Amino acid sequence: MTAIPLSVLDLAPIPAGGTTRQALHNTLDLAWRAEEFGYHRYWLAEHHLAPGVASAAPQILIALVARATSRIRVGSGAVQTGHWTPLAIVEQFGTIDALYPGRIDLGLGRSGQRRAEFARGAAAPPEREATVVDGLLIPKPFDVGRLAGSPVIALFGELLQQPGAESPDFAEQVAEISALLDGSYRSPDGHRAHVTPGEGADLQLWILGSSGGESARVAGERGLPFAANYHVAPSNVLEAVDAYRAAFKPSGVLDEPYVVVSADVVVAPSDDDARELAAPYPLWVHSIRSGLRAIPFPAPEEAAAHAWSDEGWALVADRVDTQFVGSPQTVVEGLRVLQRVTGADELLVTTITHDHAHRVRSYELLAGEWNRA
Repeated sequence: MTAIPLSVLDLAPIPAGGTTRQALHNTLDLAWRAEEFGYHRYWLAEHHLAPGVASAAPQILIALVARATSRIRVGSGAVQTGHWTPLAIVEQFGTIDALYPGRIDLGLGRSGQRRAEFARGAAAPPEREATVVDGLLIPKPFDVGRLAGSPVIALFGELLQQPGAESPDFAEQVAEISALLDGSYRSPDGHRAHVTPGEGADLQLWILGSSGGESARVAGERGLPFAANYHVAPSNVLEAVDAYRAAFKPSGVLDEPYVVVSADVVVAPSDDDARELAAPYPLWVHSIRSGLRAIPFPAPEEAAAHAWSDEGWALVADRVDTQFVGSPQTVVEGLRVLQRVTGADELLVTTITHDHAHRVRSYELLAGEWNRA
């Protein structure tokens, strides 16, 4: 099987006992190393009010990472459009592109809008048991409805949006962003707008999605590349890529669909070593699923001392069971399955360990084995 590109998704994680300052320096170091290891792009996520994640202002981090590197593409995975106006997004990324032209990806997601949907009460997921498709685990869907009514969701709304503000339809936002970038924007009453910086920026526009819903449809209908989240919503990955491909229409950007699929990965010299490094991951996921706030990533000894209840484990099982953990050979074998089953054109790897050196080594080992396989 031909080796497709590997890319990096970074949250700028803060380890237990660590600091925000060190986490941000770690991101710059990892980006530089990822470029040397041969990764294709380096994306920063957008997370807010999370004591264990320093990537709250990805636009700033993207500019810093672009400055610290020279070749690797750098971008957002993804801008939460529910928190920003199209004009603000275009101006921010237009500014970065003016300084680092031809290297910047603008990834857009519905995360900010979906929180409002959760607050109103999300629909229960379809009744579907876990299955294995040609060797790839598709777990039972996680019920996001249990997040509905969370006071944390209400707090997000209070702090991330102006009072009374409502995000427009996602498709409309994407259309506005595209029009502002290419200079074709007209207001409903016919007035034109020209954005400086922003108009004419050499940005690669992406849509990220966790289901076969609006994000996949918008990406397909506009002929844009699409990133599907196996690491966040593994139960929906096949639905997402199928919906995107079904909706795809050739555009000035793409003649054919282009799919990136994300994966949560920990690589070490041996399977046992990797399992030890990945042991804190369930506790970290539990903090997100139970309280919507990622905690500082625990140390392995903290994870070893934790006693799990059946209810607690049910909150994290789908994410843990679909994490790729092991030696380089073990993980590459699993990622090849993910590539084959989803038809991915590129894989987006996210790795979190308590120790930064282990995280860097994980990416190094993976890249080396991937390029040999």
